[in-house]
Amino acid sequence: MIQVHKIEPVVQEEVTGCGIATVANIVGKSYAEMKQIANAMGIFADDKSLWSQTDYVRRLLASQNISVSNEETPFGAWEELPDLALLSIKHYQEEGKDFWHWVVFQRVEGKPFVLDSASYLDSNIRTDFDKMQPKWFIEVG
Repeated sequence: MIQVHKIEPVVQEEVTGCGIATVANIVGKSYAEMKQIANAMGIFADDKSLWSQTDYVRRLLASQNISVSNEETPFGAWEELPDLALLSIKHYQEEGKDFWHWVVFQRVEGKPFVLDSASYLDSNIRTDFDKMQPKWFIEVG
C-alpha cells in the first residue's frame, strides 16, 4: 500500500498549483521537485485547463510509478473512501466548465485526514470533513 510520505504537507507555491502539490504529497517530493518534473512533461500550474481535468495528475502520478483508478468515483461518505485518494473539493462552474481544488485523503491506522495544500490555511492537515464537500474521488494505489 502506498502511504503519503510526509505528514508535514507540501503547500502549493502557486495559486493554481494544487494538483502539483497533491502529487508531491503522495510521492514525498517537495513542491519545487514536483513542479520541475511537471514542467518537463509540459504541465504548468498556470494552465487553466488543469483546474478542470484529471489527466495531468494521473500522468504526474504515473511518471512516479503510482497507479490510480481510471475513473472518478462519486463521493458517498468519508467512511467509504479508500485509504488513499485524490479528492475534488470546492467545485464551481465558470463559462459552463467545472473547476475544483485537489486534496489528498489518507487513512493511517484507521484515522482519516486530508492533506490540503492551500497556502491560506492555518493547518494543511484537515479533519473538518463537514466543510470540504467532495464531489468525487480517484483511488490511489
